Amino acid sequence: MKFQKNAAGRLVPTEVNGQPQTPYLGVGKFRPTGRKAAPPIRTCADYPADGNKVVKNLKEALKKAGLKDGMTISTHHHFRNGDAVTNMLFDTIKSMGIKNIRWFPSASFPVHSHLIKYLEDGTIHHIEGSMNGPLGRYCSEGKMKGMGVLRSHGGRWQAIQDGEVHIDIAVIAAPTADPFGNATGDRGPAACGLLGFALADSIYADNVIVVTDNLVPFPCVPWQIQGNNVDYVVEVDSIGDPSKIVSGTTQVTKSPDRLLIAEYIAQFMEDAGIMKEGFSFQAGAGGINLAFAVYLKERMKRKGVKARFIRGGSTKYLVEMLEEGLTDYILDGQTFDLEGVRSMRENPNHVNTSPFTSYNYHGKGNFASMVDAAVLGATEVDINFNANVVTHSDGFLLHGIGGWQNALFAKTTILAVPSFRDRIPVIVDEVTTLVGPSELIDVVITERGVAINPRRKDLIKAVKGSSLPVRPIEEIYEEVTAICGKPQKPKVNKEKPVAIIKWVDGTVIDTVYQVVQ
Repeated sequence: MKFQKNAAGRLVPTEVNGQPQTPYLGVGKFRPTGRKAAPPIRTCADYPADGNKVVKNLKEALKKAGLKDGMTISTHHHFRNGDAVTNMLFDTIKSMGIKNIRWFPSASFPVHSHLIKYLEDGTIHHIEGSMNGPLGRYCSEGKMKGMGVLRSHGGRWQAIQDGEVHIDIAVIAAPTADPFGNATGDRGPAACGLLGFALADSIYADNVIVVTDNLVPFPCVPWQIQGNNVDYVVEVDSIGDPSKIVSGTTQVTKSPDRLLIAEYIAQFMEDAGIMKEGFSFQAGAGGINLAFAVYLKERMKRKGVKARFIRGGSTKYLVEMLEEGLTDYILDGQTFDLEGVRSMRENPNHVNTSPFTSYNYHGKGNFASMVDAAVLGATEVDINFNANVVTHSDGFLLHGIGGWQNALFAKTTILAVPSFRDRIPVIVDEVTTLVGPSELIDVVITERGVAINPRRKDLIKAVKGSSLPVRPIEEIYEEVTAICGKPQKPKVNKEKPVAIIKWVDGTVIDTVYQVVQ
């Protein structure tokens, strides 16, 4: 395998899974050419005149869609760890004797460890999608036949739109659908919120199968997926457990250190002048970020400030702000708890969005850069303000990118991280894997202080005189190293790359290697 050095100084492969790759050129430096991909032209003459596209089971739908060896099959992750359709899908593919599938999920979760046996027997060749937990570990151990490709949510849309990934068959789990294929996620026994991550799949895939456990008479309204893009509808007993869209990352932290970080963030937003009438912000679903939303809410009430919009992942804490009149809108990209699902169904100002509107970098602008402040997490941040969200310092690939890279384009990007976890430093000299470049990361807030990127002289000036403990990041690093010691670099096999990390424009920003145990 040939490698080349990209603009970040990282060695990246020139070809992955038989496809040529463009190295990362820098933020905003890559200019795409050509035209968007397109699905095949179809004719109504080949579809039921009565609009009924229901077939008896998933196997029948896959047969009709022309499933064969080596195809690309896509799924979405709105059910997070409660997804039942993906495991059912690959059980069916296995029963049909199909091999070498490229699985293209919007993300995977521990529930999908069921699929490891299909990676081992050749049913699945490799995964191109964020891998969480067991699947990430399996990839890190060098066991996957092909290389993993990790993209952000916006990067996934970009890859489909630009023709980098051609989806042969998209399988969409829909909490409610009609026989024509119109589908929504905001109602039904398994309501999960929105279906935005499956929207690109429905538009660009050759064949689209909607799987539902709540088939209603036409029309299914509102439709988040349009039936005109759907080939077949399958009714099953259960598509998943919506209670499991809630995970440990959607609970407010109880840690005193992490609560302190959350307080610092809210104070920073106020002291820096970001929290003002008509501002906007995005907060992730981690425990610190949720606590920050609670503290910010108190400050907004005290000052009589109202936000124009909040970018979700929605949670009950953001829903409370909407219902109490502290924001005009929630622009939601992913529903993180059942209160978010309820709000989306009931409140017209809780708006479902997709990665196209929110995050696609190869569009005519997107919402991300319009957000005043984004509060995000990280597994590692280095003294140059580069950040990592996919691997730990032991080199294991255990997390996905999600919308993290896309959200970095906010006017102010704040990383909220403890200075160390389990006596392993989070503030390091150099990140294990580069996922976010330093020029897009403005502030790092830990329990040991607030570090502002020297590039952001305006923010440094804005908080001058604040009671916040503003410190150079190098100082925090030295303090953490004195407590924890300097962590050993992971032992990896540089002859065995196992995955690549894509930047938002489809270029390759870093490589993940097999961990030597």
